[in-house]
Amino acid sequence: MRPDRIEIDVMQFTDIPEVAAIERRTFSQPWTEKGFRDALEQGASLYLVARLGDRHEIVGYCGFQQGLDEAELLNVAVREDARKNGVGYAMMRLLLKLGRERGVHRFVLEVRESNAAALHLYEKLGFVVEGVRKNFYQQPTENAVIMSR
Repeated sequence: MRPDRIEIDVMQFTDIPEVAAIERRTFSQPWTEKGFRDALEQGASLYLVARLGDRHEIVGYCGFQQGLDEAELLNVAVREDARKNGVGYAMMRLLLKLGRERGVHRFVLEVRESNAAALHLYEKLGFVVEGVRKNFYQQPTENAVIMSR
């Protein structure tokens, strides 16, 4: 897969089953389809999906919940067979741009301390470490690194 064949669009309700399947394969405590539906129904949320250009399969998604001029990134995932191809970076760049257009001045997120790939991606996008939440994640128990931009 080549990054120039990736199309990024705003997530639609019809995307939720594919997104939830990626979520289940990626996270030990995944969101449900209902969780994604609830998020899309909120006007303060923005979610994107990345698709393969020719087959239209969803290979990644990301999103945030906005409160005034701040947004918390809640979900970022790329299907395992699509990683290391620039998908996450492309999605996140567009999500941050669209957030700024919606008036977001500060973005925050939490990431597992052991997730070196995600930490590198966020640093590349200009996020800085603000602190650590001890034992934030379960299955397995792990600290969360708090980052902002």
